[in-house]
Amino acid sequence: MSRVLAFGLLFGLGVVSRVNAQSPLYGQCGGTGWAGATTCVAGATCVVSNPYYSQCLPGAASSSTAATATTTTPTTTSSAPTTTSAPTSTPSGTGKLSHVGINISGFDFGCNSDGSCTASGAWPPLLKYYGHDGAGQMQHFVNDDGFNTFRLPVGWQFLSNDAQTGTLNETNFAEYNDLVNACLATGASCIVDVHNYARFNGAIIGQGGPSNAVFATLWGNIAAKFASNSKIIFGVMNEPHDVPDINMWAASVQAAVTAIRNAGATSQIILLPGNNWTSAQTFVSNGSGPALLTVTNPDGTTTGLVFDVHKYLDSDNSGTNAECVTNNIASSWQPLADWLRTNKRQAFNTETGGGNTASCVQYLCQQIAYQAQNSDVFLGYVGWAAGNFDPSYVLSEVPTQSGSTWTDTLLVKSCLAPVSGSQSGSTGM
Repeated sequence: MSRVLAFGLLFGLGVVSRVNAQSPLYGQCGGTGWAGATTCVAGATCVVSNPYYSQCLPGAASSSTAATATTTTPTTTSSAPTTTSAPTSTPSGTGKLSHVGINISGFDFGCNSDGSCTASGAWPPLLKYYGHDGAGQMQHFVNDDGFNTFRLPVGWQFLSNDAQTGTLNETNFAEYNDLVNACLATGASCIVDVHNYARFNGAIIGQGGPSNAVFATLWGNIAAKFASNSKIIFGVMNEPHDVPDINMWAASVQAAVTAIRNAGATSQIILLPGNNWTSAQTFVSNGSGPALLTVTNPDGTTTGLVFDVHKYLDSDNSGTNAECVTNNIASSWQPLADWLRTNKRQAFNTETGGGNTASCVQYLCQQIAYQAQNSDVFLGYVGWAAGNFDPSYVLSEVPTQSGSTWTDTLLVKSCLAPVSGSQSGSTGM
């Protein structure tokens, strides 16, 4: 997760209605490449946000199409400045993202942003370990919502039972592997994510902390467990930040990539994280992108090497506030898309999200629509967070269960879920 685990009241869940040939409240109703409904349900108006996305927002009932809604001004629940200006480049995607998912948290509990973790702080999100029903959540997300990817964060200290070593503690790993197997049982892709902020107990990997050799041993041992499974994605490190030497960090990432490939995991995706909390906005400007361009597979290719980026939508980009104020398109996604195309590479937004509020539905849907229009360079997104979080957590995506029925949060059902139609040109995966 991002920097701070802030908790607050969960905002009330809205009801998303579906009417024949009409988009639901907060659903998409227009934009470049959009082939779905262009009218909204009663009580909503189709509002043009940018050339790539129009959305049904609360207002007078409308039967007009997106093309006639250009004079409507969207409302927000925040007084903070917004960033919704349209990108300047032409989208080159299919309108369909290959990976759409949610983080299933719990094994990362007890980890702080200085890389200090304790094995005892982890809380496996599985009923057999007295956690939430992470397996049931994932089955619901796949079967009812159309998600196809889950990120499974885990602290290095849990995997090694608090020892600064690359050797796995087999007892602890078996518990984590139970979650991985629950993920694989859904048919989804599963991101194995070491959640340590480029550190071990405050010391930076390869720069005063664990050596690159120790880091490589850790990843070689993890990869050996999953080498034959094509559904596994390797997330080298969650949110490096304040790393003094970005080129030295790229060398640490290279050590991990080489170890993963040499362990027999030769075809799976490996996610390469940059500095500044893997910020999509500063990925190029802070030197992360240029440095990580030098990371290759042992054979010199870059096949399967995807840049790992994060981006929240609140006023301070912390992922701790219920309201969203930007879709990040002009500031982050359009410049990054241009850079990725120039360098013939791809990125994956493995952490994003917001509160269960109208402003977050609006702006996150816009962000998703833009990424889908640029799916040649963006693999997809993973929302933060479900798993063992309490439903009162400000960014909760934890569904509630009543018998065999699962009910999603407002943000999940209105925007994050593929069946919501938030991807431009598609009503599902």
